[in-house]
Amino acid sequence: MANIYMHRYIKAFRKYGLDRRYGAVLVTYADDLVVLCRHGAAEVLATTRRWMTGIGLALNDDKTRVCNARCESFDFLGYTFGPMYWPPTGERYNGARPSKKAIASIKECIRRRLRPGNHAPWADVARDLNRTVRGWSAYFGYGSVSKARHAVKLHEYHAVRRFLRRRHKVAGPGYWQFPMQAVFGTLGVLSPDSCPRFARLATRMP
Repeated sequence: MANIYMHRYIKAFRKYGLDRRYGAVLVTYADDLVVLCRHGAAEVLATTRRWMTGIGLALNDDKTRVCNARCESFDFLGYTFGPMYWPPTGERYNGARPSKKAIASIKECIRRRLRPGNHAPWADVARDLNRTVRGWSAYFGYGSVSKARHAVKLHEYHAVRRFLRRRHKVAGPGYWQFPMQAVFGTLGVLSPDSCPRFARLATRMP
């Protein structure tokens, strides 16, 4: 149903030349959309709202806004787009990174995989965990991902360490029994850092 309605909106967007009039680029996925405008973003939003009302739909006001992407960030399909800074030099650029919500989501998935009631053989636990991490890393392989992947790696290590400590009834925190090198080595756990990724994005808006 979303595709049917969005198809009508896309046709109207092209028919009435919003791309030419406002230097606009329309990006859609299912019922999510972003319109990138050179100018006149408020007018494009008003037109979009009117068209959606005409076909019996309403924009989600909590998620709909006009922002200056050169100065403000916005989230779309799990990514945060907007101004970023290159740490070694402090140079500013416009790019993309996994959103805070996306990072929280993978951390929650890891916690569910390693829940205390999981009594499956370790080989099965590691396989399921690796499948989750590999899928997330494959999707979030675009843009500035190093910081996010490192945060997920640390969370994954501590979750695995706590899981194994409980399973093997190890007294103490288990750092000595289950060091990071062993978890991401002989124990067969996949680290996000080891997953392939696309080239880092560092685009500039004119």
